[in-house]
Amino acid sequence: MSELFYKYDYDINTKLNNFEKYVRRQALSRFLARYELFKLIRNVKGSIIECGVHHGGGLMAWAKLSAALEPYAIHRKVIGFDTFEGFPSMSSKDRGLYENENLKEKGFSASYNVYEELLEIIKEYDENRFLNQFSKIELIKGNATKTIPEYVVNNKHLIVALLFLDFDLYEPTKVALDILLPRIPKGGIIAFDEINNQYWPGETIALLEKFVSLNKLEIKKFDFDPNIAYIQL
Repeated sequence: MSELFYKYDYDINTKLNNFEKYVRRQALSRFLARYELFKLIRNVKGSIIECGVHHGGGLMAWAKLSAALEPYAIHRKVIGFDTFEGFPSMSSKDRGLYENENLKEKGFSASYNVYEELLEIIKEYDENRFLNQFSKIELIKGNATKTIPEYVVNNKHLIVALLFLDFDLYEPTKVALDILLPRIPKGGIIAFDEINNQYWPGETIALLEKFVSLNKLEIKKFDFDPNIAYIQL
């Protein structure tokens, strides 16, 4: 599909405005899963936190959904935590049943400066947004085991409507649950990208350590996406 994208030489904006022609069904399904999660928290007060930004598609999806569907939600921030340099370290609890080539220091690091690109994309996003005098997106760069506690100390007002956990690893996921779960109100969502995943056990271990038993939790999934699961409190 990437070859087709470049094969026919016409305006890039026309191509982007017809993105359905080119985007893979898996990526579209993932976006639809995020849309369904967003609908669940439309009437829940609080911000959206993305733990693990990677290339930034998910972060911008939340922000654009908010701008399109709730333009007056000036207090709902979209906050992304990431090193923007790949994995900082791993725990023994992150070793799965099978060899995982990305489970290493700097794993999933991008070949370009994602952080700087996102700053430019956010600036352009703000130019096409109602009430853009109120900031919407925050990028928090660094090791989340340190930046999440620091952020909460500096933002005592924080309430979390949706916590999307995509760190892949045990330690930052555990810290996110420990620090942010008490700030999620009833009706809020905790979403996961790697639970019950034999390649990434750390996220499930962090969940089990936080809740001890899953017997009283209803963990739901979508029939069109294999990875995203969620708990509605």
